[in-house]
Amino acid sequence: MQTLQHKASEWSGVRTSDAFAIDGSNLFDKLGLQPFVNLSTNFYNRVYDDEEEWFRSIFANSKKEDAIQNQYEFLAQRMGGPPLYSQRRGHPALIARHRPFPVTHEAAERWLHHMQQAMASTIEIDEESKIKMMNFLRHTAYFLVAGDELKNQNQERPCSHGATVQHPCKNF
Repeated sequence: MQTLQHKASEWSGVRTSDAFAIDGSNLFDKLGLQPFVNLSTNFYNRVYDDEEEWFRSIFANSKKEDAIQNQYEFLAQRMGGPPLYSQRRGHPALIARHRPFPVTHEAAERWLHHMQQAMASTIEIDEESKIKMMNFLRHTAYFLVAGDELKNQNQERPCSHGATVQHPCKNF
């Protein structure tokens, strides 16, 4: 896991301490649930209207309403709120949940572009909270890129026990 965190910091340009500064304050207590709902709705409206077909296709097999709910529940939980996401979906397991998707550097940047725009237009979130959240989200996006690259490496070569498999040998 340390290697993935290191790559996430390197590629995102966000130090791990800055990415996890959200843990030093409870943004859910500060903001409440509605800003996370508004942010997620704004974000996914942008994603589903993206001009790039390759990017929209990543989300083609999910309903926008479900994506919005998954995201705001995850964000609320991760920012110090109740375990809404875990109660409904189980452990977030971000790398495992994103394994079916091509989480490339280009996709991460496109995702972050939409998140930055959504964040900027979500007026219920103060600037200090936006900075903390964007640092976390930028780092997390590249954590997923690192996980995707590891998945691809593991698919290309056999496991240490000699079997050729279509899944990673190690759990993330």
